[in-house]
Amino acid sequence: MVYFLSSYSLLSTSTLGLTASYFSSFSFPSNSKIRCMDAGGLDSDGREFNTAEDMWREQAGDPSKKTQWYRDGVSYWEGVKANMDGVLGGFANVNEPDISCSEDFLNILLSERFPPAADARRQPLVALDCGSGIGRVTKNLLIRYFNEVDLLEPVSHFLETARETLASGCQTNSDMHKAVNFYCVPLQDFTPDTARYDVIWIQWCIGHLTDEDFVSFFKSAKVGLKAGGFFVLKENIARSGFVLDNEDRSVTRSDLYFKELFSRCGLHVYKSKDQKGFPEELFAVKMYALTTDPPKKAPRAKSKTSTNRPKTIM
Repeated sequence: MVYFLSSYSLLSTSTLGLTASYFSSFSFPSNSKIRCMDAGGLDSDGREFNTAEDMWREQAGDPSKKTQWYRDGVSYWEGVKANMDGVLGGFANVNEPDISCSEDFLNILLSERFPPAADARRQPLVALDCGSGIGRVTKNLLIRYFNEVDLLEPVSHFLETARETLASGCQTNSDMHKAVNFYCVPLQDFTPDTARYDVIWIQWCIGHLTDEDFVSFFKSAKVGLKAGGFFVLKENIARSGFVLDNEDRSVTRSDLYFKELFSRCGLHVYKSKDQKGFPEELFAVKMYALTTDPPKKAPRAKSKTSTNRPKTIM
């Protein structure tokens, strides 16, 4: 079986130690087309691609190449230790600012999407942690806000560590707040139970999916959301176009690249937030709250001038 790789490091080129500042020294190919997917990019060796389509055609353009893409990726992560430093690519110190910023964002979303009166009717609150790795986000954030959390992680030794940690070392794992299901399944092959989740959280893993599988995943995952539920996607952001990591088989996309894919998925950006407090040499990180329904437009302010006010005749 070909497993989808998840929980990849903050650096698109993790083992090589190349950071966002490295890629800023390259100029991306100029392009007059409007579509972001036509924007150029480069790989971790500095090789340029004219378009994302060219890159994907080379990397995963037929079934055998696509199989190899995922196989190489999971092989990389099977060699990574199941601890904080391992899943964060040697940057364990970003855990605290990561969780803090995510919690601020989540609090805003929950208060707006599930106000107290509605929250009581939604019980139990349920979340899915995609690319859960060793359970870092579940343990430090999700399990404190949701009654039930399911973990989705195809790298088996990561998921076993998560199971052990959440069973014994997590003080908030109780009858009221607990990890329930541990799915060792590739992200692109996972279809959730209908209307189970209030929030589907996807962090530092979607870069391993091809564009085709990115769209397919979100379209199938929509069925798992309850009415009013939403996705949270937290990812590294390229300054322009994309950056391909030749070692762990991941792609860091630009903000515009993501938004074009969201449109293809039929998703709308409800809110977004930039991560703060990370070392400057790392890629920028952004959080997106995505909904299946378009954001409601604010009502237009009424004119202070009454429509019945008599006109002045000159």
